[in-house]
Amino acid sequence: MNSELLVSDARHFRVDYEINPYMDTAVQPDTEATLAEHRAIVTAHLAAGRTVETLPSAPQCPDMVFTANTAVVRGGRAVLGCPPPQRKAEIPYVEEWLTGRGFEVVEAPHAFSGQGDALSCGDLLLTGWGQRTDERMLPVLARELDCEVVPLRTVSPRWYDLDLAVGVVDADTLAYCPEALDAPSVRTLRGLGIELIEVSPEEAARFALNLVSDGTTVTMARGVPRLAAALRDRGLAVVELGTTELAKGGGGIRCTALTLDNPPAKPRG
Repeated sequence: MNSELLVSDARHFRVDYEINPYMDTAVQPDTEATLAEHRAIVTAHLAAGRTVETLPSAPQCPDMVFTANTAVVRGGRAVLGCPPPQRKAEIPYVEEWLTGRGFEVVEAPHAFSGQGDALSCGDLLLTGWGQRTDERMLPVLARELDCEVVPLRTVSPRWYDLDLAVGVVDADTLAYCPEALDAPSVRTLRGLGIELIEVSPEEAARFALNLVSDGTTVTMARGVPRLAAALRDRGLAVVELGTTELAKGGGGIRCTALTLDNPPAKPRG
């Protein structure tokens, strides 16, 4: 899992609008610091043995560094994101890239935050809805990606994407913030038979759960010591990186990487 990733660069990253509670047009990221943060993330992926593909960012797309929102990939198929209007210009670039690499690409008929709201966990697709993803996308994803969708609803715009509330460590382990999800969603997670690591709202708000794990190495935000310790206690290598500038756009490490190697559904019967 997460051994093949698509990233964009951070050359044009800036806060031109406010589409999540973390964005403030009066607080702009420092360009050089942002580039350094992003280089460190890519370097960490490569050091962990992951393959990183790069899609150049477009000047008119200040959030293109957050490639996770542009699609979700499973096997040889990809469902494109259908983001807020401010980010729609990103989608054709990703569609062209995916099509050129042989993926069968499907447009989303309703609002959909891409991988930000669609996290693969073994044969399951944990799918957030109610903030940036329309509930009507749940059956669309199940059909188009031939997978079992697990609906999870976050409770406020603070958790505008599921990848701020849930982090997939491996097929048998999830980290999550119970306070970020509604009661039925918490019950659903606890009923999956998967090991759950609880994360406080304080650490979750510092993008603790916006992590990338390949099951051996976890690349995650610095400044969330309780989750980092819990992961190390489970024998995982943990790489903690600064994301101060990226956080000004409301994103972290998971947001900057679109996973290309999520497995296809297993044959049925």
